[in-house]
Amino acid sequence: MRARSKLSDWIKPKGFTWHVFPEDVLNADFTRPATFAVPAVEDGAPITINWIVGPAGPGSGGHTTIFRMVNYLQRIGYDNRVYFYDPYGGDQKYYESIARSSYGVTCEIDKFGPDVKDAHAVVATHWPSAYAMFNMKTAGKRFYFVQDYEPSFYPVGTNSVLAESTYRMGFHGITAGRWLTEKLADDFGMASDWFPFGCDTSRYRFNPSSKRNGVAFYARAGTPRRAVELGLLALELFARRCPNIELHLFGEDLGVLPFKYTNHGLVSPDKLGDIYNSCFAGLTLSLTNVSLVPHEMLACGCIPVVNDADHNRIVLDNAHVRYAPLSPHALADALYAVVTMPDFGSASRQAAESVHSTSWDVAGEAVDEAFRRALNVATR
Repeated sequence: MRARSKLSDWIKPKGFTWHVFPEDVLNADFTRPATFAVPAVEDGAPITINWIVGPAGPGSGGHTTIFRMVNYLQRIGYDNRVYFYDPYGGDQKYYESIARSSYGVTCEIDKFGPDVKDAHAVVATHWPSAYAMFNMKTAGKRFYFVQDYEPSFYPVGTNSVLAESTYRMGFHGITAGRWLTEKLADDFGMASDWFPFGCDTSRYRFNPSSKRNGVAFYARAGTPRRAVELGLLALELFARRCPNIELHLFGEDLGVLPFKYTNHGLVSPDKLGDIYNSCFAGLTLSLTNVSLVPHEMLACGCIPVVNDADHNRIVLDNAHVRYAPLSPHALADALYAVVTMPDFGSASRQAAESVHSTSWDVAGEAVDEAFRRALNVATR
């Protein structure tokens, strides 16, 4: 007798990539809100949190922020556990080694599965883990750590719909910046708290002795929401206008381009700080939630040119950022305006000072307060 295929196997389109186990989608009937036991936090006892995290690789901005929060909370007395949710069949020991060596995680790490321990809080950190968290029976209040609007990561289709549906699962959100909190409330009625973006000013800092003669561009063509193609067209126009200004591209190797540039590829934070300190301006584009790059540029006195959009203005909230319409000519004009400023030195110093007090501890404090309020634990 021929074996019967599962429906989830039969309907799988050719070439389609499942970022979530199909059975987790089948089991997640969020039209019927799930209820979970939430253990009380006893006086003097640590708050225990289970973090469900996707596969980790070195240099991931999303994992960097997640693990910064985990490490901060661990440092102030929380008991954290990290569980890797991996539908791709990767090496759990590799993920653990990356978490410890690249991100400094010291808490317990394990593979997500049926033996996840009870906790005061359980946190999904990306849309596939939200399905896993919805289905699990483990005790703990459900939270959703949202760093970007993930439906926009895909063309309209199955993955975009699956991602969007997670905002209807009834979790309490903790978002990177105010824009996401407002969007999730307006579009889905989802209650959230938000934390401000931090900046590692021990690595990204103003060097008054640096000689500036460049423009930096965050160029990751593999991340469509960063609009790299439009940025490259803007740089082509700018290079014709200012051929003596050096162009520095980082993020990945883009090969031969119609203008001269220095290719830095994927660089360390320390090297990136040196690049910013050699530049008048930095071009950094985002079609969804803004990246960490503009704050890091500002800290080094490099003026960021950013596409004009509510999600960028609300989160950055900094008078030294230059906004321009998302067109090559407008972006090139904005870069030209920065490199020809009559008193750039003063503007550069003021830009750096505007983020001097910004640290990731401020973000960690906001996340700590969000957990405590939602769990009815006294704030510090």
